Amino acid sequence: MRTILASVFLSILMCAPLQAQMPEATQASPAAIPPASEGKKLTLAQAEALALKNNPQITIGKLRALAARQYVREARSALLPNAYLSVTAVDSNPGSRLAAGALNNPILFPRAAAGASVGQLITDFGRSTNLLSSSESQAKAEDQNAAATTAQIVLAVDQSFYNVLETKALVVVAQQTVDSRQLFVDKINALTDAKLKSDLDLSFAKVDLARGKLLLLEARNNYQASLAALSAILGYPEQQNFQLVEEQATISAPALDVSPLIQQALRQRPEVLTLQDQVLAAQKFGSAEHDLWRPTVSALGVVGEAPVRDDHIPNWYGAVGMNINIPVFNGFLFNARAKAADLQTDVNRQKLADLRNNIARDVRTSWQDTARAYERLSVAQQLREQASLALDLAQSRYNLGLRSIVEFSQAELQKTEADIADTDARYQYRLTQIVLAYTTAAPK
Repeated sequence: MRTILASVFLSILMCAPLQAQMPEATQASPAAIPPASEGKKLTLAQAEALALKNNPQITIGKLRALAARQYVREARSALLPNAYLSVTAVDSNPGSRLAAGALNNPILFPRAAAGASVGQLITDFGRSTNLLSSSESQAKAEDQNAAATTAQIVLAVDQSFYNVLETKALVVVAQQTVDSRQLFVDKINALTDAKLKSDLDLSFAKVDLARGKLLLLEARNNYQASLAALSAILGYPEQQNFQLVEEQATISAPALDVSPLIQQALRQRPEVLTLQDQVLAAQKFGSAEHDLWRPTVSALGVVGEAPVRDDHIPNWYGAVGMNINIPVFNGFLFNARAKAADLQTDVNRQKLADLRNNIARDVRTSWQDTARAYERLSVAQQLREQASLALDLAQSRYNLGLRSIVEFSQAELQKTEADIADTDARYQYRLTQIVLAYTTAAPK
């Protein structure tokens, strides 16, 4: 994006002669643009903290993680006792019997009774335990999903933060260009009035000034757009005029070998950890589905009292028992569920393999971008120094009458291009470092 931004500025510089041919009254003067009101200062750490506090995606990730923990409690409940209190009142015609609806004791006795029942799973030979393990792994996966969302938001904040800094720096470059060219126009205008310079020289000087004004207008527009993007990421519905505080980061060369960075990313990226937990959750769920064919052993106890009752009913009751359910046939339902669970496990494994490949590619690409941006730093600095020297020489020769205004204008254009390229190179390197740190899950 920064390279595109710089290209737009250069295109404006090249297209400005057409604008310069318009009447001066129709040209917008940068001086007429009101300066932005001073906003509160904001560091990168403060911006990240604001985003983590206000961005809805962070809250969504946390809520999903909390919901996943409740599913763990839900799965664990199968291993705990179930207790119920019951109150029953029946009134019936003497001698009534249930004649249809179910195979049960058909006798109906008038009564009013209350009691309690307690049930406990003794064993289902691992099914409930596997379901619990699956839900625990899924909860861990949601925690890693929340961490991945946090990392993505922080990356977006960092990129927007430095985008604002770069566009602001380009505004400074454009303003300096306009100021220097305005001084030159004033000088040539005075010399033209004194018949020491031609109207052609003055026309070329005004063309260069128009280029600078267009550059400044575009730079200010991009600065406001970048502020709006940063405000949105930080959770503000309205644009905030922050005054960003740029931290002086040490410029260090990127790592010489990308292999350790790839291994670090495969170990630490939350996306990888998420899929690893999902694979484990699918495996445990598959085991639980295979366990459907195993018997289920449970115990049940009941006790109660019937203060109002028929003479055939005692005033209290109590019983304990054990129940064993053994699946025999259900139309191949359990087979289908077990097969579907196994296939889902294979799907998750393939997703994990694909993610590993993509992460390795992203790390390698980010590392190459960082290395290229680092090399560009020195080249852009040299270009800026040489362009400044060339402009000084061109101006000296023009003042002595040894060169035309065209050559001086070309030197000015090259100087502006070099200033933009140097500014873009500095921020582009910092941005590539940020992306590389994200792709490798490096600690901040």
